[in-house]
Amino acid sequence: MPSRLLHLLPPERAHNAALRLLGFSPLRLRPPALPVRAAGIDAINPVGLAAGFDRHGEAVRGALGLGFGFVEIGGVTPRPQPGNPQPRLFRLAADRAIVNRMGFYSHGADAVARRLERYRHRGGRGVVGVSLAKNRTSESAADDYASVALSVAGLADFVTVNVSSPNTPGLRALQTEGELRRIVERVRAAVPSDMALWVKLCPDLDKAARAALGGALTTMPVDGVVVSNTTVSRPAGLRSPEREEQGGLSGRPLKALALEALRDIAAASQGKIDLIGVGGIENAEDARERLAAGASLVQFHTAMIYGGSLLPYRIVRSLTRSMETARQTSPVVPAGTRPDDGTAVPAFSSVAHR
Repeated sequence: MPSRLLHLLPPERAHNAALRLLGFSPLRLRPPALPVRAAGIDAINPVGLAAGFDRHGEAVRGALGLGFGFVEIGGVTPRPQPGNPQPRLFRLAADRAIVNRMGFYSHGADAVARRLERYRHRGGRGVVGVSLAKNRTSESAADDYASVALSVAGLADFVTVNVSSPNTPGLRALQTEGELRRIVERVRAAVPSDMALWVKLCPDLDKAARAALGGALTTMPVDGVVVSNTTVSRPAGLRSPEREEQGGLSGRPLKALALEALRDIAAASQGKIDLIGVGGIENAEDARERLAAGASLVQFHTAMIYGGSLLPYRIVRSLTRSMETARQTSPVVPAGTRPDDGTAVPAFSSVAHR
């Protein structure tokens, strides 16, 4: 995608243009295979597209064609809603970051389900997940999450309970053991047993809250925990004037906080649940750092604004080369095997499936 030209457009117009281009993209990049079984999914590599880029499921084929091992669309609300007033997306170019206060702008579950059904009907393959969201005026978050999950059951490979967006009033208050357990159990009961269920946390929880949730989540019917969403904090040193805008910050400035949150959740969960590292990942070294910190999978999308659409391919290729080098110098025992073809699963894959 012509990212330099897109930067001449206002951020949300640029995002929509990039999404349309990706929807028609003929690219079908095939990075070296790095299969992994983790968090209830079997992916061709551990690098995924994070939720928030393709909110409505309009470019699934194009996104997978960039080399991602899996993609997550959404957040998706039960009923369509327009989100917050514009402007609501801000480019912090000097900091390689963005601030968004989209507020769950969604076409609604029925529209997204129809798109996924067309994609699958036309032979669309690959691992696809849906980030579950609630309508702003809803009185029951659990009912909303379960409703969306049921709409995409049989079409998506996993769903993610997003209780961590800073742009919907009261949403982050659901990050307590009691509220989260009620939501997770409601969603789990609504979908097939073979659909993976993830939970997405925010990076702004303090250490005590991370410790409590990290332990509690291991007792819930959850396959993976995504760490983390955007932050409402503003790390020191931000240079862009847009840093003052309200909303969630993502990109390079989130890196240290997201890594710290991942390490805390990993310590609290003691390897009993698979983690997905997100936040500030820009290159293969960042991905390796999250995997070493306890993640089984990684996700990103802000980095493509500044690194281009070939970034996922480059990251997967670099990860594969480093794995091959490690195996040549110090052979490892595979963590497991894929049930369909016997391919060895890399050693950084699922701790919960060993």
